[in-house]
Amino acid sequence: MVFPPGYRFFPTEEELISFYLHHKLDGGSEELNQVINKIIPVRDIYEHDPWDLPQISGDLNPIKDPEQWFFFIPRQESEARGGRPKRLTNTGYWKATGSPGSVFSNNRSIGLKRTMVFYSGRAPNGRKTEWKMNEYKAVDQGEASSSTRANPKLRHEYSLCRVYKSSKCLRSFDRRPVGLEVAEPRAPPASGGNELAAPDQNHPISG
Repeated sequence: MVFPPGYRFFPTEEELISFYLHHKLDGGSEELNQVINKIIPVRDIYEHDPWDLPQISGDLNPIKDPEQWFFFIPRQESEARGGRPKRLTNTGYWKATGSPGSVFSNNRSIGLKRTMVFYSGRAPNGRKTEWKMNEYKAVDQGEASSSTRANPKLRHEYSLCRVYKSSKCLRSFDRRPVGLEVAEPRAPPASGGNELAAPDQNHPISG
């Protein structure tokens, strides 16, 4: 499979869940699954330290994006038995930050996003690193929820994660193109005040 120079992989959170994760969960055509597996491989990422993950990412990753790496994570045995997932690696651990947030499509919750940071060492004396991860789980389509549903039923067979390093510079997914059209420059507010522009609906994924 050959892609032209400059090709990049810029999925939105909605696309990651509604297309890639659901295809992994529900199956599909063999040809499509082969392509998806080359972009987002199945890995137990907790068997590896984060700086080793780029080397085991998808075959197409050097073409996609050198600043972020995507993986499908199979459900751990401890989770299948009703326990909590183990996020320890050889040299550290992943720790969740903040509360999980919903990902919406057409005012329906389609998934849950959790952000984690990698700490070297062992809790409670671990040292925070620049490595971060967004973990996505899909809402069961049979339990598709409205924006008012507090605890939608999730599917746990696979989760999808995006691993990256925090940076003070704009990363590739922060520079995600917004559509194909060229946006017209906006005139400054007539009042000269400090009004904020409305948020862009196609804003890139952020950590």
